[in-house]
Amino acid sequence: MHSAWIMLTIAGLLEVGWAIGLKASEGFTRPLPSVLTLVAMAASFFLLARAMQVLPVGTAYAIWVGIGALGTVALGIVIFGESASTARLVSVVLLLAGLVGLKLTA
Repeated sequence: MHSAWIMLTIAGLLEVGWAIGLKASEGFTRPLPSVLTLVAMAASFFLLARAMQVLPVGTAYAIWVGIGALGTVALGIVIFGESASTARLVSVVLLLAGLVGLKLTA
């Protein structure tokens, strides 16, 4: 069970990588970012599928998406100068609270 959570966490972090990679690839017109994005996608899906062998599908998928969303929002703010408005940050905190709740009840 413990290794499934580790795989799921890595899968979520890879989701952040490929989401940022989509922007960096500029619509798959830049070769290196495009290849790295596709590799991160494949690895993320593979680890998600492996984690779902043990974890409940709803919990695993929600956590995977949540890690990806939180990380992508954070990197969007830091790397791309996206909005860090109070409403946006409160929404991120609420999302994080939901993920913690799912983990604690899984």
